[in-house]
Parts: sequence; C-alpha cells; structure tokens
Amino acid sequence: MSSSNLAVLNALDTARTQWYHATAVIIAGMGFFTDAYDLFCISAVSKLLGRLYYYDPTTGTPGKLPTNVNNAVTGVALVGTLSGQLVFGWLGDKMGRKNVYGLTLIIMAICAIGSGISFGSSAKSVIGTLCFFRFWLGFGIGGDYPLSATIMSEYANKKTRGKFIAAVFAMQGVGIIFAGLVSLILSGIFLAGYRAVPFSRDPILSTQPQADFLWRIVLMLGALPAILTYYWRTKMPETGRYTALIEGNAKKAAVDMGRVLDIDIQDEPDKLSEIKASNSYQLLSREFFDRHGYHLIGTMSTWFLLDIAFYSQNLTQKDIFPAMGLTKPAVDVSALEEVYETSLAMFIVALLGTFPGYWFTVFYIESLGRFFIQLMGFIMMSAFMLIMGIFYEDLKEHKKWLFALLYGLTFFFANFGPNSTTFVLPAELFPTRLRSTCHAFSAAAGKAGAMIGAFVVQSYTVDENVKKIKYALLTLSFTNMLGVCFTFFLSETKGKSLEEISGEDGGRNSTSTAARRLASWQGQHREVI
Repeated sequence: MSSSNLAVLNALDTARTQWYHATAVIIAGMGFFTDAYDLFCISAVSKLLGRLYYYDPTTGTPGKLPTNVNNAVTGVALVGTLSGQLVFGWLGDKMGRKNVYGLTLIIMAICAIGSGISFGSSAKSVIGTLCFFRFWLGFGIGGDYPLSATIMSEYANKKTRGKFIAAVFAMQGVGIIFAGLVSLILSGIFLAGYRAVPFSRDPILSTQPQADFLWRIVLMLGALPAILTYYWRTKMPETGRYTALIEGNAKKAAVDMGRVLDIDIQDEPDKLSEIKASNSYQLLSREFFDRHGYHLIGTMSTWFLLDIAFYSQNLTQKDIFPAMGLTKPAVDVSALEEVYETSLAMFIVALLGTFPGYWFTVFYIESLGRFFIQLMGFIMMSAFMLIMGIFYEDLKEHKKWLFALLYGLTFFFANFGPNSTTFVLPAELFPTRLRSTCHAFSAAAGKAGAMIGAFVVQSYTVDENVKKIKYALLTLSFTNMLGVCFTFFLSETKGKSLEEISGEDGGRNSTSTAARRLASWQGQHREVI
C-alpha cells in the first residue's frame, strides 16, 4: 500500500471481499451477458434469413444470403459497437461512470426489440431495417465495455481485482451459451408443432412459415436481461476514484465509499489537491506517452489482433460446422431443422470450449498473472489454428471429431487467454481520469479487428471453399503470433493498486514493459560501445 495514497482509495484496495463486490459483478456482468447474446445470436439465424428472403427459383436450392448481405447482417453491430465504445468511453471520463451507465441498457433494449420487428415489403427493406437497428444495438453494447470494466476495477480490492473484472467479462461466455440455447429451444418448439408435415426437398416448402417468427423472437429476447438490469444500475453509487480524483470531491468519495464498505473514512482534501496537481497531464501529451505510451500500443494492438481471430471463429461457425459434420447440408434439412442443428452445435462448442476458458481465467488470473495467461493463450490459439489450416482436408474428410476438438480448444485458449486479459488490462494500466477513454480506444481497436473478421475473413468461409478456409485459418494463426509479440508491450499488474500501477500515488508508473526494458538495455549498450 502506498502511504501517499488517499485513505478512501487505500480502503478500497484493502477491503475484504464482501457482498457489494458480488453485486457489482452481477450488475456489470448482466450487461455483458446481454452484449454477447445480442452479438452472437445472429449466427444462429442468419442462414434462416437467406432461406426466407433470398430464394432464387432458378437454382433449385435453399436460399442463401449474398456474401455482402451476410457480412452486413453479422457485422453491422460491430461497427456500432466500435462507435459506442469511443463515445461512451469518453463520456465515462467526462460525465461520470454512473451517469451514462444506464443509458447503454436503454439503447440495447429498444434496439433488440426493433431488430425483431424489422419491417418491409421486400427483402431489401427488411434486411435494411434489421441492419439499422443492429447498428444502434451495437452502439449501446459498445458503451458497456469501457464503463463496466472501469467501474469494476475502481470498486475492487487490489488482491482480487483481476478476478472480479474477469468475472464480469466471463458473463460473455454465458451469453454465448444462451444465444445457442434459446435458438435451440425455440426452433425445437416450432419443429415439434411441424413434425406432422413430411419434409419436402422443395426449397420453398422446406422453409416453414413459422420460421419468420423464429428469428424475430430470438433477436427480441435480447431486450429482456437489459430491462431487468436497468434499475440496479441506476442505484449504483459513483466510484470513489471518479468522485475523488476527477470531480475533486474528497468528502463525498469518503462518505459514499464509507457507506458501501460500512467503515469511517477520512476525506483528506489537502492530500487530494496534491495528487490532482501532480497528475494533470493530458491524453495527447509527451508525459502521457512517456508513462503509458507502450501500454496503450500494447492494449490496442493485442485486442485488435485477438478479435480478428475470435470474431472470425464465432461469426463463421455456421459455415465451419458442416465441415466438422456437426450439421447437415442445407438441401437435406428444412429451415427450422437447420436452425436447430446450427444452434445445437453452437451450444455444444460454447459449453465445452468457450465457457470453461472464461472461468479458468477467473480462477487463475491472480496466481498466474495477466501477462502469462495472455501469452499462453495466443501461442496455443496459433498452434491449433496452424494444425487445422495445414491438415484441413484430412480433418474435414476423415477426422471430423478431431477437427471439432481442435476448433473447441481454440475457443478455450482464446478465453483462458487474450480474450479475457485484453479486457482486464486496459482497466488497470491507465490513470483514473483517462481510464475509461483508454479502455475505449483499446476496445475499439478490438472491434476494428472484429470487423476484419466479419467483412474479410467471413468472405473466405461463407461459400465453404476448402482452399479459402485453409487460407483463413493459416492467416489467423499468423495474427495470433503477432499478438504474442505485442504482448511484450504490456506489464503485469497483479497485486498492485491502480494508483501504484499508473503512478497517480506520487511516483511514476511502476509497471515497466518488456519493450521498455529492451529499449533501456539498448541505450545502455550503445553507451558502452
């Protein structure tokens, strides 16, 4: 503990784990549950949209979304997410974390419902309306990233801060599971009422009329957890760090956090003035770059590289599943059966591969550290994708279950790895008055990578072309190895207070990066020469 830090911040750093920590995880985590459900449920129903709105009678096969339309439907929410991250991240530092925290849920709830009631008299109008609402849905989702991470990091104590931030993010895994589960249950219900009608290979007859209700209900249900969580977000107090270090109100911070922790805390206005005076540098300044430039490069680049692979995996599952033998060809199943099979495969992969990885990070992040977990995850993802890329034809034709295992392991090590740590580290490395903004920059870089996955990589897999899928897997293996390299721009933060990490406690930030140490060594080496 730094003796030069404020009493209210020391109290937060050393507080025993108690009910308010769990409450904060649940409130923030439900936002990420909603985020993941809304972003990934589209994968379960996008093929259905093709059957409903893009059937071409001249082909004699089930309808399919054109590549550009498929990319727009699955990727437009990512564009909105990137925009929302930047806007709400900046607002979180300027207006307060709490003041804009509930607004993100309102936007998400309205736009999830709007996505489901997308209207129009033609395929173009329905898909256009859907893309409009999913853009603004993504905008609300984007705000959750910097705000949830920042709020949780500023509430937590320093010994378990990584666990709590990772637990918030782990709710993304639960959301992905429910995206598959809800689609699975609803398509199963519709199928149960349609079993009496024999399956027809006619592309029109095989697309049951209930299918149009199915995708709308799946999308609209994303509004439910957002609505349920809104009240509790409005009741959360502003974080003590924002109140003290940004608003400059030491007394209010002491009172608010004293009430939360059930202890008496000194307000120390004189010490607060000294801390604020020594930390007045701006984001676009030489001092910020000297203190945190390597960190910002590291958090932005690693999140960018990770999301190219992570979102490519998630959004192209529906096209990879047939290659693994988890789903049947479209011509052999009805529309509802195709959704059912895709949802079942999506649920199994999420339950056995995606979900455990998140919670392994929660359990081991304080013992293994953020740096090691991120490095290990990138290396393992790269290795598994390399194997799948090199031996794709053999795995696809003769070893489908081995292919499925390798595919699941890439999800496991994405989440027991950089998908979790890239969310945690930007919430810890930067000073309070810039924390939400820097997290937003990092997350937005990630969504830029996700957009490459949605608009570029997905174009290589949507037609199930063997050579293109091989090329995509090998490329993703390479991007993961780049992630290994850029991880060395980051620092280990476990066991330290936020002010000790950022240098707000009166010293310079104590977390040097491997890249900074290398630069220092090179400078000394030149002097010797």
